[in-house]
Amino acid sequence: MGKPLIYEILEKPASSSVIGICSLIWYLIQKRGIGYADVGLSYEAVMEGGQYWRIITSAFSHISVVHLVFNMSALWSLGAVEQLGHVGLGVEYYLHYTIVLVVLSGLLVLGIYHMMIQRFKVEYFRRVTAVGYSCVVFGWMTILAAKQPSSKLNLFGVLSLPISFAPFESLIFTSIMVPQASFIGHLSGIVVGYSIAWGLIHGMNNYWAITMLGWIVLVFVFSLKRTGSMELRFIEIEPVTDPSLPSVGVVSSRIGRMDLLPGRGVADFV
Repeated sequence: MGKPLIYEILEKPASSSVIGICSLIWYLIQKRGIGYADVGLSYEAVMEGGQYWRIITSAFSHISVVHLVFNMSALWSLGAVEQLGHVGLGVEYYLHYTIVLVVLSGLLVLGIYHMMIQRFKVEYFRRVTAVGYSCVVFGWMTILAAKQPSSKLNLFGVLSLPISFAPFESLIFTSIMVPQASFIGHLSGIVVGYSIAWGLIHGMNNYWAITMLGWIVLVFVFSLKRTGSMELRFIEIEPVTDPSLPSVGVVSSRIGRMDLLPGRGVADFV
């Protein structure tokens, strides 16, 4: 018999907390009828609409219960990272680099979208919308594959994959079985994961983690306020226009959803 669930939760406090947060967000999304366009990451909304908060909301949001279960099952197995303090990993390492994975994988996705739009003129990537914790999951698969290649990745308690091949096996599997899965998002997680595992991104400690988290919160809150996506009465942003100048009849609009952006259609989803 395995260990009681409560003991496993205590051995994986960070993973268990993330699973709880993602599950709660999924419940709230279902209860309130929120869709991809409300919380997802898209080039149009972030780079043109200034909705930088979507880099965070998209990572922790899931619309489909199947998507949620797949990601959380993989994340539960990857919680083994928290138990490997003796090889330089552990809970602190997990928390520090989870922050890095969330932010950098989201930025890399936007960077690839930018290249596809500007360099190759593929307008599809301007409006495609992505949600889910898959970037981070693939990032941790990659890190564990590089650090502990003999480990196994267990999915749903029935499927066991050699961790050394898991990132690319899962990338191919999800691309075939789930056509709407974000290949670019998953690949971005793998790229950032290898960058961490190979030491290209390193030096995270409590100071840098707290500093980075502080900036994330600051940008998140101010971008919410600036785009009018949420009323934050305790923050006031001064207008940059001169009130003494005559008005030219500009109609103000609040950007709260991607499909409310002027002149845009409903976004495609991944």
